[in-house]
This record gives sequence, C-alpha cells and structure tokens, in this order.
Amino acid sequence: MTRRLLLSYVSIIVLVLILLEVPLGIALADAERQRLETDIQRDAFALVLRSEESLEKTTNRANPELQALAEQYQKENEGRVVFVDAQGQGIADSDPPGVAGGASAVGRSFRTRPEIRSALQGDDVIGERYSDTLGTDLLYAAVPIATGGAIQGAVRITYPLSFVNGRIHRIWLVLAAIGAVVLVVVFAVGIMLSRSLTRPIADLEHGALALGRGELDARVDLPSGPHELRALARSFNSTAARLEQLVDAQRGFVADASHQLRTPLAALRLRLENLTDEVTPVGSADLTGAADEVARLSLLVDGLLALARAEQHGSHPTEIDVQEVVESRCDAWRDLAEESDVRLEVDATGAVNGVRALATPGRLEQVLDNLLNNALEVAPAGSAIELEVRRDGDDVRIQVADAGPGMSEAQQAHAFDRFWRAEEQDSSGFGLGLAIVRQLAVADGGSVTLGTSAAGGLEVTVSLPLAPPLTTH
Repeated sequence: MTRRLLLSYVSIIVLVLILLEVPLGIALADAERQRLETDIQRDAFALVLRSEESLEKTTNRANPELQALAEQYQKENEGRVVFVDAQGQGIADSDPPGVAGGASAVGRSFRTRPEIRSALQGDDVIGERYSDTLGTDLLYAAVPIATGGAIQGAVRITYPLSFVNGRIHRIWLVLAAIGAVVLVVVFAVGIMLSRSLTRPIADLEHGALALGRGELDARVDLPSGPHELRALARSFNSTAARLEQLVDAQRGFVADASHQLRTPLAALRLRLENLTDEVTPVGSADLTGAADEVARLSLLVDGLLALARAEQHGSHPTEIDVQEVVESRCDAWRDLAEESDVRLEVDATGAVNGVRALATPGRLEQVLDNLLNNALEVAPAGSAIELEVRRDGDDVRIQVADAGPGMSEAQQAHAFDRFWRAEEQDSSGFGLGLAIVRQLAVADGGSVTLGTSAAGGLEVTVSLPLAPPLTTH
C-alpha cells in the first residue's frame, strides 16, 4: 500500500511538472532566443557607431582599428565580427575560417552572403541560416554603416546555433534540476504521509493476526492520523476486549464447573464404595455399575479441566531438548506398557547431537502423555509403540505410531473434534485427548497431523518450531 500511495503522489507531481515546466521551458527558450537576437542586433549597432570614423580612412586595405575592435568583441562575447566596405570586400575579420589573423580578410568578397547584401542595401537584418563555408547553422545580425546618408560598408555579427542551443539547453537543465528537487521533496514527504497512513493499518493487521493466533490480549495503539483510522483502532480494541471477556467467561465456566464437580464426585464415589458391604447380592451389580459411571464421569471432568487449562494458559516458548523429553516420558510410561505387553521404542537417529525446539515448558510432556495413553489403549499385546524424533527443515517432528486399528481418512478428519470417538472403538476415553494435543501444539506455533503407521495403526506427527542455533562470541 505504501508503494501505491508513493506511486500516486509521484505520478501526480510528474504530471503537474510536465504541464508546468514544458510550456515554461518553451517560453523561456523563445525568450532566450529573442533576447540573444536583440543583444546581437544592439551590439551590431554599437559597433557601427564605433567604426564609422575608422571606416572612412579605409582604402581597400586592412584596418587595424577595426580589426582590434572585432577581436576585442569576440574575446568578450564569443561572437564573430566581420567588417566590409561598400563593395562588400572584407576589411576586418575577428575569426576567419582556416586562417590565423584577421588581415587575410582584406579583399575577400562577402557580397554572396544574403545578410551582407541586404545590409549594403540599407536594411538591418537578423536571422538564421546554414553556412556552407563553416558547415554549421548560424545566428546573424548585419547592420549598414552609413555616413552622411551614404553607405560606407556593413558590420556582421554571427554566432553558431550550437552556442544559442547551449544556452537554451542550460535552461532546460535548470528546469529539470528543479523538477528533480521537487520530486525528491515530494518523495520524502510522500513517504512520511504514506507511513502515517499505512503504519496504523499495519498495526491493525498485526493485531488481527495475533488475535487469530489466540492472543486475546492483543491491542493496537490509537494512531494520531485520520479520524477514520482512530475509529477503526477503537473498534478493533473494543471487539478484542469483548471477545477476550466472552472466551475467558467460557473457559472460566468450564474450568470452574469441572473443578467444582471433582469434590462431589469424589464424595459420591466414596459413599458408593462404603455401601459395598451393605447391599444385597441383587443390588451389588447395580452398585458396581454406578461406581463405574462415577469413575467415567470423574475422567470426563479431568479431561475437561485439562482442556480448559490448555486453552487458558498463554504461550511462552523457550528452548527444550526434544529427545530428552521424549526419552523421559517413555521411561515414565514403560512400566505401564510392560503390564500390557507393549514395547516403547525411541528412534532419534534423525536428531544427531540432539535437537532443540521452541515450546512452553511442560507442554510437550502433556502432549506425549496424551498420545502414549491413547496408543496404549489400542495397542495389541506383543506390539510396539514407536516414537521417532527428527529435524525437518525449520521444524522438529515427533512421531508416535502404534499397531492398533488405526483410523480411516474420514475418521481422521474428525479426530480433533471434542468428544468425538469412532463408533467401533471400545475405549473408556471421551474424545478429548487429541483435542488437547492439538490445542497445546498450536498454542506454541506448531501443528499436529494424523496418518497411517507402517503397522496399519495410527501415526500422529507433532511439529514444533526449531530453536535458533546458539551463537558463540
């Protein structure tokens, strides 16, 4: 958006500069050309006044006074000066082509030059023409020299058009420099203006992304820019605050309800156990069933409480040794696995010298506990639960694969839904384990995917961000 705003600013200024500077440049160029023509013609009249007396003394030979006058003019103004007598014969030339010294102009006829011919006829002429002798375009001014009403000769001043065009080019260069300075200033001001507009929008974007990641405390600063952006920032903060209140209320309700239910459930279970010796054999089966339902309800409450805690706690990732965590959890579950005749096997060959990931302390342990518990419920006796740790690009991947019945693609699509369980599964679970696993992994910037293991069971892959390498100084 910043680039588009800058492009629009610069485009408008370029258009304005073209509309202003092109006509101005043309007008200045015409004015400069007219000024040069006027100056040349004025100089020619000035030379006529200074040369009248000297011209009367000339008798078909070089005139040192006129030659000095012509050379002085060229030295001061860069224009070429030619003096001719009444017959058009040259008597002084400040810069004769191919000849050093103006004396060589004596006797040289200039009557073939149209401007000299017109001047000898009594006309003041000024204009441009191409010179065959010099091979270039010339700007000229020719004025007759008259004494007592009789024409004694003429003076001509010429400048190459390259001299004239050079002065006009300098005008265009000055205008171009002014335009460039204006563009630089506009670009700098445009950057400041565009940033004043885009910075609040970028802050809103970052705030929305943070809110989408579950950071419900995300807020944006009120910008000092346009009223519309301030109103938008206020609306965002108000919406985020309201959303945080609603989610916190929902999480608090689940957590409080789960926590409050644990005490009466424990008391109810204890009372049922105390009734074991007092009921008749006929009612013993009902009492056992009631105790089992209380136990299942307690497990459900514990699962809801664990899920509420996983959603409520923020993310504070630090570096953890993934291989060390995996091996420690396997050691903790190994005795229970041996009771079920299931082996726990860890493959860390893809994590040479260990791999470190970014995760909130304690969360990976919870993830592995839920996955190992689910795997042990379905793993057949004599099988193995395989855990693999490896680095994959910028991620650390932990795979837990069992040899159980697995899941179809349709079942995997719903496996992370809360309270979802496959109809054919005979398990005491409530469908909260994988929901908790995904909540914990996603909160730390990771992900969880499901697949089919080599043994036909379920393969769960947990991905966590790789910790940056340690730098030594």
